[in-house]
Amino acid sequence: MDIRKPRRLQRGDCIGLITPASAVADAVRIEQGTKYLESLGYRVVVGEHVNKLRGYLAGTDDERAADINAMFANPDVSAIFCLRGGYGTPRLLPLINYRMIARNPKIFVGYSDITALQLALWRKCGLVTFQGPMAAVDFAGEVDAFAQEWFWKIVTSPTAIGRLDTEKGPTITLRPGVARGRLLGGNFALLNALLGTRYQPDFTGAILFLEDTDEEPYRIDRMFTHLRHASVLEKCKALLLGQFTNSEAADPTLPSLTLGEVLEDAASWTTVPVLSNIPFGHIPRKLTMPVGVHVRVDAGARIVEILEGAVR
Repeated sequence: MDIRKPRRLQRGDCIGLITPASAVADAVRIEQGTKYLESLGYRVVVGEHVNKLRGYLAGTDDERAADINAMFANPDVSAIFCLRGGYGTPRLLPLINYRMIARNPKIFVGYSDITALQLALWRKCGLVTFQGPMAAVDFAGEVDAFAQEWFWKIVTSPTAIGRLDTEKGPTITLRPGVARGRLLGGNFALLNALLGTRYQPDFTGAILFLEDTDEEPYRIDRMFTHLRHASVLEKCKALLLGQFTNSEAADPTLPSLTLGEVLEDAASWTTVPVLSNIPFGHIPRKLTMPVGVHVRVDAGARIVEILEGAVR
């Protein structure tokens, strides 16, 4: 596979804002995110269909896909930031112009439902993307200093950033060991939704990172079981588990495994290094995870090290 790294972001560059999943409920947050980016010296252009609404979607599939394709095709746009997640990106995958995007690699940022797009872009284009802050979520209102620091460091410098600050979790070793591989993953539910499709990446030799929110323990258990039966756990080199927020049993009066027990069971189903409670996912104080770059994991020492720059 040809790996495509986007050009690093520089002051004065233009950032495009899109809503490929659900709509932003409060337009003020789009304004706040725009002003934040402009305050750092960037120009901002908003997608043509950003304010559209169709039920739980930010417009029709054609409209949302059109904004993605237009931003990648626009020579003035250097980076594309998703305003929010929600639901809807898997519906867009057949509508994306992957050949055009492969010719125009750009920084593409988001998390949650955006995972489906990021993994499809890796599978079809070999494009390095970024599970990181979203403009109307993390860059609107009060912006977390830790999240800002790691994000801007990784998208503005072509040098390897080295060891991630994983102590904010703090991280927990579920299975020790050392491994190297390409960092692939994102939101667990969206990754599971791609398994068995033509948009699923090859996870052989990958360092697999996973996070989720609002999923009860039994649902997380089911997703890990799916990974096990799909032979993904046996193919990857290491497993990095982020924050699983709001993931308690809905009815505490009924018997349930805890989240911790589910993660320990999943770790027991593999022989690779496993780290959990790493600060990425649906939390304000998050690391940016560059999808597709080489990383080194020492689970016993609780170290995750980015071995190469994610931009050129």
